[in-house]
Amino acid sequence: MRGRHRPVGRDGGPMTARVHPPAAHPPRRPSLKGRLAAGEPLYGALLRLPSETLVEMAGVAGLDYVVLDCEHGPADMTALQHHLTAAAAQGVEVLVRVGTAEPALALRCLDLGAAGIIHPHVDSAEDARRAVAADHYPPLGQRGFATYSRAGRFGTVTARAHLAAGENILVVAMIETGRACAAAGEIAATPGVDAVLVGPSDLAADCGFPGQEVIDGLTRSAQGATREAGRAVMAIVPSTAAARAAVEAGAQLVLFNMAAVLMDTFRSLVPPAAGCAAPGESTVPATPHTP
Repeated sequence: MRGRHRPVGRDGGPMTARVHPPAAHPPRRPSLKGRLAAGEPLYGALLRLPSETLVEMAGVAGLDYVVLDCEHGPADMTALQHHLTAAAAQGVEVLVRVGTAEPALALRCLDLGAAGIIHPHVDSAEDARRAVAADHYPPLGQRGFATYSRAGRFGTVTARAHLAAGENILVVAMIETGRACAAAGEIAATPGVDAVLVGPSDLAADCGFPGQEVIDGLTRSAQGATREAGRAVMAIVPSTAAARAAVEAGAQLVLFNMAAVLMDTFRSLVPPAAGCAAPGESTVPATPHTP
């Protein structure tokens, strides 16, 4: 009776599963965190509209990062992974804005390979500590450790390499109330916080829409306290002119609001409609009576 045929390898010996040694993370350009530490200004795009193509276009155009908005935009994890994959193909980093007090969502975003998390409505140093705890591994934080994730290259990296990569996670605290502006220095100085972003729309609403001059003053004060604490300022802008002004004022992370940029572009192509703001005009009311 003839024996069973056994598959053989290229060397003529029996075919066996090869055991590869754990890998390190592949070489890539310096992290956003490292580039911030080097004093480099970084430019990104805020995307609320799900579109892998827009992510790819941002990378092709040379932007440094994109922000995927899961607070005011969709938070579908499958779509998020598709966006992260598109970003990786173009070498552009991804930050994700999660909802208020959503450590579980932050964990899943980081496991998918996000470079950092933007935490909204950080009103105090205690809120900032909770944000850091959600994003970082012990001892700095309480993030769950898993190497069999996309961020861990599906289990092919060593635990040590995965921990080292986790140290590059960028934590951005978003302050959006008068109380938060008053505590900006303490928030920024919280160990593990890398940058602070003032949210002008919620800030105006919290203050009762007191007028643009008041909001600008609160923003400048919070940004100054952030710089004094040695942290980076992130500023959201609607145009290249506003981006230049933000950098001149000390912002290091410049974030283009792509909904505003795209809408201004589309509206510049057609005659203005009655009752609509002109291209480039803010839609954030300075007072309740401002259109």
